[in-house]
Amino acid sequence: MSAEVAPVDAATDAATDAEIAHRMDRLPVTRLHLGAMLLCALGFCFDTLELTLGNVLAAVFSTPPHVATADQLSLLLSAVFIGAIVGAPLLGRVADRYGRCRTLGGVLIGLALTSVGAAASDGLTALTVCRVLSGLALGAYPPVMISYLTDQLPPRQRGMLIFVTAGLAALGPPIGIFLVRWLTPLQPLGIEAWRWGFIVGAVGSGLVGLMFGLLPESARWLQARGRHADAVAVCERFERSRAVRAAAQPAAPAMPGVVTANDEAPPLRRGQLVLIALLFLLSPWTTIAFPLLNGAVLSLKGFTLADTLLFVGLATFGPIVGTVLSAAGVDRIERRAALALCAFAMLVFGACFVVSDTRLWLGAASIGFNLFASLYVPVLNVYGAELFPTRSRATWITGVWVFNRIGAAIAPMLLLPLLRSTGPIAMFAVMAATLLLSIGLLVLAPRGRQRRSVA
Repeated sequence: MSAEVAPVDAATDAATDAEIAHRMDRLPVTRLHLGAMLLCALGFCFDTLELTLGNVLAAVFSTPPHVATADQLSLLLSAVFIGAIVGAPLLGRVADRYGRCRTLGGVLIGLALTSVGAAASDGLTALTVCRVLSGLALGAYPPVMISYLTDQLPPRQRGMLIFVTAGLAALGPPIGIFLVRWLTPLQPLGIEAWRWGFIVGAVGSGLVGLMFGLLPESARWLQARGRHADAVAVCERFERSRAVRAAAQPAAPAMPGVVTANDEAPPLRRGQLVLIALLFLLSPWTTIAFPLLNGAVLSLKGFTLADTLLFVGLATFGPIVGTVLSAAGVDRIERRAALALCAFAMLVFGACFVVSDTRLWLGAASIGFNLFASLYVPVLNVYGAELFPTRSRATWITGVWVFNRIGAAIAPMLLLPLLRSTGPIAMFAVMAATLLLSIGLLVLAPRGRQRRSVA
């Protein structure tokens, strides 16, 4: 008799899983969705601010009186990504085991503590160590956030809403850079401007981390962990929240309690996983290394620290404009095509930047490059997150994100010495090769699941 009960229970659980997914997919965009997006955006804002402080450090330690050797500076710039190589997969597993919200809040509180350490560091060695520790948190936040939003948001608006979240988060870099530039001649309380950048980041990260306790956990994740009552409670909380945008029917509508073939993502083959990992490995050679080395390139071209920070700051407005403007159309373009278009645009703008010497062209090319770089990364993350199953989504997306962090750690170590020894053209030639290779890999990669339910 007991042998007959198990299949019935399994069928009941499967039907309940499908019902939770169906209820979440048919929701309109509610105030609770917007609240989750806003808090994720605030956390991401401080995450990107911390990364952008690497650009500031590149400029500060490339000009007197803080000139560092190429090896010292390369290690400092790579330190945060070295930490991320460990932090991303570790915290991805934590997110799949203990919950997305709890992990995101903990990540931000940890980031606040390491930022305080960076602000108080008394030398390059201590600063480098603190940046490694910050990387443990920074490496995990973006993919875990994408996993959380992928679980929660209605399929038809998923890409658009994630892009709006990323667009709001893009305010972090210009705020950080212009704050440092403004404080550089002032040095309040005798504290250097770049240290104030870390202090501001620490306060903001800590406060937002505590606020994550207000957000509902992912209903899909709760269901995948067997917490059926909690999953239903989260669904009901969303259903009670006031709608701010009309509901859109799922691309592949399903009857309650039934999962159709269109709703189920086929498991990825090993070769497809390798292709996705390679795309993540290649992406930071341009999307991270180019903005990170902007300051060093401009210093090599003879610009002062103040002018360099101005150019770096102006370039950070590209992501804000591009992400917001492209949000409406991101779900209408197949994910791989969107990635290829961004890669080609970065190729064009990057080439313009390295061969230009006039302020106008340098500024325009830098803004254009950062615009498309800021689109490439969230599209790549959403593309990956949509392909992986809910039960292990955070583990898989942080797992491939490790390859992004590996590339981000290696790129400055190789590109900065190349820049100083042979100039910006040779450095960008390596970047261009990674972009062309990425476009080729996208042709072979699996099709994305934009505007469709996720398993």
